Amino acid sequence: MKIELSGSPAGSDCATTIRAAVYQTIFSRRDVRGQFVSDPIPDAVLSRLLTAAHFAPSVGFMQPWSFLLVRDPAVKRRVYDAFLHANAEAAALFEGEQGDLYRRLKLEGILDAPLNLCVTCDRDRAGPVVLGRTHSKAMDLYSTVCAVQNLWLAARAEGIGVGWVSIFHKAALREILGLPLRIIPVAYLCLGYVSHFRDRPDLEAAGWRERLPLEQLVFLDRWDETGGDATAELRDHLRQDQRDAMTLRGFPATDR
Repeated sequence: MKIELSGSPAGSDCATTIRAAVYQTIFSRRDVRGQFVSDPIPDAVLSRLLTAAHFAPSVGFMQPWSFLLVRDPAVKRRVYDAFLHANAEAAALFEGEQGDLYRRLKLEGILDAPLNLCVTCDRDRAGPVVLGRTHSKAMDLYSTVCAVQNLWLAARAEGIGVGWVSIFHKAALREILGLPLRIIPVAYLCLGYVSHFRDRPDLEAAGWRERLPLEQLVFLDRWDETGGDATAELRDHLRQDQRDAMTLRGFPATDR
């Protein structure tokens, strides 16, 4: 893998193209559940995804992540059965129309995706005292999530779909995958090439939730202080940029 990093000025055509590609990837990323095709991910591509994940930021440079690849159909089936058990429990928590909608949603692609990947966190990797984790013990978990996001965006740039399955009992995953007690399963991901990427997130398209207005989530100096006239221009930009992001307007198509 040869990666060239441009030192072009911020206003150059090259920098503009790179910037547009980054935002295109971010705004077109989707949680994929049902569009997987059977084509395997080549090792060269998988290596690029894992390398992108490994270059995520981590507090104290502890790099607490590991990547457990799951290809065996029998192991996938056991994971799928664990999902079905937990999902039945989850479905019982939603009532009425919301419960009906929940039961219609496809919330995993465990058996459909050619590759499953469990991203884990080793809480002991950097020792008992870690720079930056002294007062916030969860920073290793947050760092691992950064690795997941790196991988997810790299996958989107490669035309590979990723779906995060979170409806599990951790004890079930530990037993199936043979994880030691110190190892925390942070993300169970389904990866593979897809027939297409949807225009909108599945849950938004299904009417489960709408995207929140970004300008209502930004405060100045203190919680719930909007900043009034001091942030009026910023809020105008936030509204416009969110509209553009939701339609991918202004972002050139890329070869996938």
